Amino acid sequence: MSDGRIFREAWIAGVTKHYPGEPKAGYVTPWDGTPAWERAAAAAVYGQVRDFIRVSEGHAARLTREQKGRFVAICWTAQMFKHFEDPKPGYVADWADLPVWQRETDSDIFEQIEQTV
Repeated sequence: MSDGRIFREAWIAGVTKHYPGEPKAGYVTPWDGTPAWERAAAAAVYGQVRDFIRVSEGHAARLTREQKGRFVAICWTAQMFKHFEDPKPGYVADWADLPVWQRETDSDIFEQIEQTV
């Protein structure tokens, strides 16, 4: 499975688990229906998390769940600035401004990537 697809499937699983109510269709669109920019961003963030875990020689496991989620969120924000000249504020919101469901999902993504490294 490709790196981006692993990221996307972890995102969908997190949204399904943590989103209050019915998530927007775009939040749970399968990989094959995801736009090219989003696939590229997912692959890039997966790679950043994977490399972070590797260069820490596994000690990233000692980060708190929040720290893991923050790392994913920051990497994603950088990708939004890369792909959009003027991204929507929600795409680049600071950790404290993200909804709880999204923070939990970002933490889940890091932990999923940990399991694949």
